[in-house]
Amino acid sequence: MIKVLTSLEYKTGTWRIEKPIIDQSKCTRCLLCWIYCPDMAVKRIDGGNVEIDYEFCKGCGICAEVCPPKAIKMVEE
Repeated sequence: MIKVLTSLEYKTGTWRIEKPIIDQSKCTRCLLCWIYCPDMAVKRIDGGNVEIDYEFCKGCGICAEVCPPKAIKMVEE
């Protein structure tokens, strides 16, 4: 049987050129970023805040695109 590989098993490495930054003051905790992240790099931490696990984030920008209040910005790595 072939084992299915997921991004949870493989860290990003150093090839990402942009990374998402969350402005917690704008974040409404709607978790759309968490729902749409293909790499499961968005985490909910204590207090309900959201953070990005950069060891698994590929820098695709989907989280920034789906964020209604535009609390996530992509910045150069």
